[in-house]
This record gives sequence, structure tokens and C-alpha cells, in this order.
Amino acid sequence: MYNILICDDEADIRSALKIYLAGSDDYNIIEAENGSQALEIIKKQNIHLLLMDIMMPVMDGLRALARLREDGNNIPVILLTAKSQDTDKIMGLNLGADDYITKPFNHVEVIARVKSQIRRYVRFGGSADAQPKSDILRNGGIELDVAAKSVTVNGECVNLTPTEMMLLKFFMENTDKVFPPKQIYRLVWGDDPLGAENTVTVHIRHLREKIEIDPANPELLIASWGHGYKMVSKKVPEKISRRDDT
Repeated sequence: MYNILICDDEADIRSALKIYLAGSDDYNIIEAENGSQALEIIKKQNIHLLLMDIMMPVMDGLRALARLREDGNNIPVILLTAKSQDTDKIMGLNLGADDYITKPFNHVEVIARVKSQIRRYVRFGGSADAQPKSDILRNGGIELDVAAKSVTVNGECVNLTPTEMMLLKFFMENTDKVFPPKQIYRLVWGDDPLGAENTVTVHIRHLREKIEIDPANPELLIASWGHGYKMVSKKVPEKISRRDDT
């Protein structure tokens, strides 16, 4: 059973989302009317996904999201936005949102994006429900242990969100191959890539900040201008490769 927290000050929106998700017996729906209430609920309950509106009284969605990430909580967050809120969408992604859904909602899109984020969180977010097989990927100084849900860069642990970890895994499994943003979104997010270029670009920038020595001049996760992004294959440092010999 997965706990989904719906945070919106409009009761009609919360009711509509509950109806959309009611078809699955795996979802337990919890409601909040503003960001402050949502943060209090998250402190007390194990939440697997947060669907949160941006424009709310008391505490808006962006402030709540910033507070959530400052506290080190990496649960997936899907922002609920209006078509006119393009600036807020980008700001939300920069603050650590995993995705966004534009109002008015398409119920098929809502269900697909919720399933995609929960699947990613269960596998990479530290949920006790996940039981992945052992899988260690290495490229240069980066080591990704899927089973342990951990990433190290030159021996130092780095904290990635489930989306960032899934993105890193995708590139590490497909080194030296160029993928356009729409294809990345389709393969990593598992959803229709319509209008998703900004989402991919922001998450790649966040990932670079955590795995590159100089994020402004990346050497691993690079852009192929006009084509997309790729991860350059690098030789594994000797101190890491020795682990296979023991």
C-alpha cells in the first residue's frame, strides 16, 4: 500500500484526483489544504508521493518543496500547475520537484505519472518495499550500487533523489550514446514526452552538480548540441577496479 498525499487548497481538485487514483487498491490517499499541513503530515507518516499545488494560502507549494528538500527528504513531488505558470514550473524543478502536471488534468496522464514516480521511488528512494537485485555500475570515479541505493563519486558518497539516480543509471547503462531530451524523458520517466524538455534539462543540471568536478564544464555528462545528451565512458580508477580482484 502506497501513501499518496494530495495537497491543494481546492476541495474539488483533491476530490478529482482521489477519483482518478481510486481505481488502484495500492493507493491510500491522504489530504492537505496547504504546504504547512503537508509538511506536518510527512513528519508523522510514511508518504510515498506528494501531489502538490503551487498556489496555496498559508504556505505555497514552492516554499513547502524548498523546506522538504532542505530537510533532506527525497520523496517524489509532482507539482500541480496552471498553464500560465511556466516560470513557477522551472522554479519548482530547480527546487527539487520531480515532475509537474498541468491543469486541467487528464486522468490518464495523472495515473501514468503517479505510477512512474512511485515505481522510481520504490526502487531508488529507500522504501522498504523495494527488493532490487544486486547491481553495481561504474564509470570513471562514479559507482552506483542499485541494491544499496547509493552513489559514490571518487569514493565520496553523494545524495541523489530517486529521479536523479534513475537518470544516472540510464546514462551509465548507455555510455557514449546520444539521446535527445524527449527520448530520455520517455525512457526514464516512462511517460509521453510532450513539453518535457525543461524537466530533462533541469534534472541533468542537478545531476552534473553532484557528479562533475566542474559542473559548468562537464566531462562526463555532456551535451551534443542539437542532438541531446550522452555520458562519456571513462576508465575506472585503479583503486576502484581493485575491488573486483578481492
